[in-house]
Amino acid sequence: MSDTKIRVMSAGAVEGPVRELASAFARDTGREVVLTFNTVGALRDRFVGGEQTDVIILSFPAIEALEKNGRLAAGSRTDLGRASCGVAVRDGMLMPDISTLESFTRMLKNAGSIAANDPAHGGSSGIYLADLLKRMGLYDEVQPKLVLCKTGRDCALTLVRGEAEIGITFTSEFIAVPGTRVVGTFPKDIAYVNGYAGAIPKAASPEPGQVFLSYLTSPASKERFKSFGLE
Repeated sequence: MSDTKIRVMSAGAVEGPVRELASAFARDTGREVVLTFNTVGALRDRFVGGEQTDVIILSFPAIEALEKNGRLAAGSRTDLGRASCGVAVRDGMLMPDISTLESFTRMLKNAGSIAANDPAHGGSSGIYLADLLKRMGLYDEVQPKLVLCKTGRDCALTLVRGEAEIGITFTSEFIAVPGTRVVGTFPKDIAYVNGYAGAIPKAASPEPGQVFLSYLTSPASKERFKSFGLE
C-alpha cells in the first residue's frame, strides 16, 4: 500500500497549505498525493457526478449536505480551518483603507477594476460578494468593474499581472500567491468566514483518506494552515 497514490479534491481556499503539506507527506511517507483544486461548487458537481477521490475537502455547508445525502463515510469529517474573505493589492501598490463599512464602500466605488470569483463557477467568495453588492445597493455600479475569475487563485494571479487594481477573495488564496499583499479582511459588519473540512467518500477505501487527513491535522500541519490565515 505504501506506493498507492492518494487522490484529493480540494477547494481553493485551502490550496496553499494543502499543496505544501501534500509535498511534505509524500517526502515523509513515499506516497504520492494527486491534487485537484477548484471551487466548492465545481468540485461538488464533479463528485456527485461520479468522479472518484480518496479525500474531498469542501466548505462546511457542502460537506454537511453530502453527509446528509449519505455520500461520505460516517465519522470521517475532519475540520481543517476557517478562511476569511478579504482584499488584496499587488505588491508595491497603495493599500486602501477598508477598516470600516464606509471606507470599504469608498474602496469599491473608487477602484477602477476588481478581480473576484465568478459566482457562476461556484466559488463561495464570489457568490457572497455578488449578494453583498446587491444588499449594499452597489451591484449595478460595481459589477461593470469586476474582472471575473474561475478560482480564487486566478483572482490573485490576475492581480499580480496588473489586470486588476483590487482583488477580493479569501485571504488564504492571496497569501498562497507571491506578488500579492493582503490589505485585510472585510469589516466586521459584513465579514464572511467559511469553514473547510475534509472527508472520505463512502465508496472509497478508507485507509488512504484516513492517513492523509490525520497528517493534515497534526500539530505541525495546523501551524501551516495558520500561516495561510486559516484559523
